[in-house]
Amino acid sequence: MVASIWQIPVGGLRVLADGPRTGEGTHALSGFPAEVGALAGARVLQIIPELDAGGAERTTVDVAGGLAAVGARALVATEGGRLVGELQAKGGHWLRFPAAAKNPALMAVNVLRLMALCRREQVQIIHARSRAPAWVALGAARRLGLPFVTTYHGSYSGRTNVKVLYNSVMARGDVVIANSHYTADLIHRLHAEQAGDRVRVIHRGTDLGVFNPVAVGAVRVEALRRSWNVAPHERVILLAARLTAWKGHRVLIEAAAQMRDRGFPDLAVVLAGDPQGRASYERELDALIAARGLEGIVRRVGHCTDMPAAFRAASVVAVPSVEPEAFGRSAVEAQALGTPVVVSDLGAVPETVLAPPETPAGQRTGWRVPAGDAAALATSLTEALSLGASARDALGRRSRAHVAAHFSLERMVGDTLAVYAGLLGRLP
Repeated sequence: MVASIWQIPVGGLRVLADGPRTGEGTHALSGFPAEVGALAGARVLQIIPELDAGGAERTTVDVAGGLAAVGARALVATEGGRLVGELQAKGGHWLRFPAAAKNPALMAVNVLRLMALCRREQVQIIHARSRAPAWVALGAARRLGLPFVTTYHGSYSGRTNVKVLYNSVMARGDVVIANSHYTADLIHRLHAEQAGDRVRVIHRGTDLGVFNPVAVGAVRVEALRRSWNVAPHERVILLAARLTAWKGHRVLIEAAAQMRDRGFPDLAVVLAGDPQGRASYERELDALIAARGLEGIVRRVGHCTDMPAAFRAASVVAVPSVEPEAFGRSAVEAQALGTPVVVSDLGAVPETVLAPPETPAGQRTGWRVPAGDAAALATSLTEALSLGASARDALGRRSRAHVAAHFSLERMVGDTLAVYAGLLGRLP
């Protein structure tokens, strides 16, 4: 555990933060910026199906922590989940609610339940982060006359008019937060009528206190490498994502086979992610690993609870998605720790990685490759792993500065709280 005290910029002012910074640890904030300090006493409810692993869930907890830090009452209506403890540790309040319900009859009942909850808790703003509970929240907010905020977290598929209509609830907020410019463009393309001019881009934020190379000790890194059965001399290519086909595991396995065939030594490819019940996909990946003769190189390690140590343990992080990511948290968190990244040039992830042709090669923070191109992925991974010590250090410094400037947790929370303050008429 690393304890530290440092100053973090929030909304142009300085906020003092202190406390343990291990894993996804908690922290306290004081000395609030004027524009969000005006939320003291406000009651804001976020609604999400469950608080398990994921970008939307992580953001819910982070924003709740920011609300609590400025003296607001941070309420989260959800079924539950592994992040409930952290939510409460950060000052948020868990309200058990059947927010995962998708049955239309149950959703209609949930509108009445949510209205009763909002009256009881004197809620002033409702913020929805998923489609089914967003329809419930929209109904409750409109009947109660409350401001309604949505965050469009994903590239929701909509191949039929009915599905597009269902998805459109995420564009019906009084403010519609898009977690990337890619997502904002998607909203304007699919839901222009509903969203109008109310879309605001607020990138997902990364805690630079937690994802900090100074805060991640060697003991944590070495323990994690041992748990992965990685030898000290092996160089780790890490893909940190749940086991679902569009995350590109198969492309990385094929790239690893090509790197092996080209004679690249000492590889350890780590697939860290929860299968979430996808047993058939697990079997498919294991069969592919065996067919390529990669049993000694590629290993599945399951869910990882210490992602800062995981990204520090990696020599390079791969984000080889074959479908568009709405943001791409792994690429940002890895860069925050100074680890090189190789990502698919698809969706929102390219927004987070500086690379040619938009950026000179000497100013890159990572590599972009065509989605699904195993040969290009293998070439860029080889280039990243072949960096000399000075070049790697310089890339790491650029990467961390890039994340600090554009993707910090403080910027995300401050911008979100400013949205709330504006809706309540509390902006100075």
